[in-house]
Amino acid sequence: MHRPLDFSHERDVKVEDLVRRVQAYYPDADFVMLRKAFHFADRAHKGQKRSSGESYITHPLNVASTLIKLRMDLDSIIAGLLHDTIEDCDVTPEDIEKEFSESISQVVVGLTKISKIKFKTKEESQAENFRKMVVAMAKDLRVIIVKLADRMHNMRTLQYVSDEKQKKIAQETLDIYVPLASRLGINSVKAELEDLCLRFLKPETYYKLAEKVAMKKSERELYIKSVKDEMVEKLLSYSLKVEVRGRPKHFYSIYKKMISRGVDFEQIQDILAFRLIVSNITECYKALGIIHSSFIPIPGRFKDYIAIPKVNNYQSLHTTVIGPGAERIEIQIRTHDMDEVAETGVAAHWKYKEGLVSGSTKSQLQWVEELLEFNKNVESSSEFMEAVKSDLDSGGIFIFTPKGDVRELRYGATPLDFAYAIHTEVGNHCVGAKVNSKMVPLKYTLKSGDSVEILTSKTQTPSKDWLKIAKTGRAQSRIKQWLHKVERAKHRELGQEVFEKSLKVFSTSIKALVKNGDIERIIREFKLKSDDELFISIGSGRLQTKTILKSIPSIKDKVVDENFEDKIEEITTFSRKLSRSVKKKSNKDNAIIVDGMDDLMIRVAKCCNPIPGDPIIGFVTRGRGITVHMKKCNVIDKVSVDRCIPADWNEEFKFRHPVNIKVITHDKPGILSQISKSINNIGINIKSAMAKSLLDKKGSFIFEIEVKDYSELLKVIGCIEGLSEVISVHRI
Repeated sequence: MHRPLDFSHERDVKVEDLVRRVQAYYPDADFVMLRKAFHFADRAHKGQKRSSGESYITHPLNVASTLIKLRMDLDSIIAGLLHDTIEDCDVTPEDIEKEFSESISQVVVGLTKISKIKFKTKEESQAENFRKMVVAMAKDLRVIIVKLADRMHNMRTLQYVSDEKQKKIAQETLDIYVPLASRLGINSVKAELEDLCLRFLKPETYYKLAEKVAMKKSERELYIKSVKDEMVEKLLSYSLKVEVRGRPKHFYSIYKKMISRGVDFEQIQDILAFRLIVSNITECYKALGIIHSSFIPIPGRFKDYIAIPKVNNYQSLHTTVIGPGAERIEIQIRTHDMDEVAETGVAAHWKYKEGLVSGSTKSQLQWVEELLEFNKNVESSSEFMEAVKSDLDSGGIFIFTPKGDVRELRYGATPLDFAYAIHTEVGNHCVGAKVNSKMVPLKYTLKSGDSVEILTSKTQTPSKDWLKIAKTGRAQSRIKQWLHKVERAKHRELGQEVFEKSLKVFSTSIKALVKNGDIERIIREFKLKSDDELFISIGSGRLQTKTILKSIPSIKDKVVDENFEDKIEEITTFSRKLSRSVKKKSNKDNAIIVDGMDDLMIRVAKCCNPIPGDPIIGFVTRGRGITVHMKKCNVIDKVSVDRCIPADWNEEFKFRHPVNIKVITHDKPGILSQISKSINNIGINIKSAMAKSLLDKKGSFIFEIEVKDYSELLKVIGCIEGLSEVISVHRI
């Protein structure tokens, strides 16, 4: 049976204590190897002292002890004993691999990399350490579990360092390690670290809380005992055997309630928490029924995390009731297995011999792999840290897919956040959403229990406006990645064009520079990764063509010294003009850009009437300029390919486009009024409407409406589809 974990600092813990504790849950462990690891660490740290004055070996012994309390495998425990040997002693990764194993060496190396880097600023150091930790985690999740155990003991002995260092380490713990422990489901470590952080960040608040909680200790213990006895008696009367635990909440939990409610300690009523441990899921719900029939439940305070587990696989029933003496008490009901998972999280699923098991641990690894993929696409460590911290703080609301799958999102999340939670491509091509079968805007605030269907279009791509809509770090980071990718592509195209035309002044070309090796020399001299990066640097203005040309030997040989500067100035002027023309082009007042030009005579084809969001193509018509059709228009299939020309919608252009939709309904009085009202209610203008009755007691309506793009058209269609009398809606 799982018991509450005690992570207190142990001054006199010995290796034989570790052996005895491991033996209790893993009798087949290699205890010779465990003792060998202790002696290896003891020799390596010989003569070293901690800030407390204790022998340094006390620290790795306590780290290993914490890992044993979490019931980790032997490799993790040995890594805990050895975790500082590479960083602080004359030990190499090869030494650890030779004496122990490659697996243990990799964990120790991963831990060393996290703490070894030094940076210019505190913020940069913290962000980069966090990034390195995620990379190490992706290779072996045990790295972060050992790191959490290391941080736990450091926090337990933080009083021996300076006040400045106390606050720095405590804040870093609260910002990084607490959310990580929460995301990995190790709630016992999370709660302990939170209380320790409060102690060092806000000592006055911490000790006042400790004093006030202690003042009522005897009174509270009597109350807890009487409530436990009453609960056990009531549950036994229904033949339900249960273990009941009661305790005051952690200080940090009480502190958060005081801050969020803006009240003093005396006004916080629900500081007691009870936990009911039963044998199986059926008994969980049976116990809940008995508790609710015995005490008055507080409306809106029941949560079922068994049917819908949290993102970190936490399962339990939560309720708040009015207990004896009108005291509010929070109650958690769970099985023994659920309780172990709640306390030790991912560590509860560790196989002592093989490492990881399937199920929840695999889902944790998938989350870490997603972070690693994100890490590859982000340049700033600070941006990476902010996005991941937001992702760690994902808990809040549960949203359903149309198939009944569940996603957990933070409070305030929108359908756009949900789209990116499903998949990056779903988010990138999101044009609208239906919440509980009704069309809603992308900025709609989701509520727990909503069922969301995401509407997509292959032609839709993210815009800067989306950054104002998205609330989760994942969604915001994916949008920024896309915008960054598009920006790089534009800079590359512009840079290559500028460079090519600049080279023509000297009767050469990029192709010639590649052939004679000058491109390779430029890339090396300016410390670039590739020719693509060279073009991007030119297009973005980070590198001037003048500077690059002066470094090319084959050009220097061709140019007379006195004319060189004149030619360079000519190129620089050309670059400025080209850059200005590109910017001007994107801001012109034309809805459509044909083949990169926006000043042609253009008209929209009436046969298919495309609107922004539709894939389009230009068709050269004799004497009438360019006619723009939808790519799937039947007319395009019949025309000569050489008369077709690429066309795109101008993103900077703001205009409402007319489009026709046909609605078939049951022929009932007032239906035209209902449809018109629903369209007007979402701010869409109706230019005209035609209605007629059909023979089979149905009604046919054709509306000409004005929309800004395809996503707004989908919004209108979804709104009309939500009416009970409507049979079908489609664009014509």
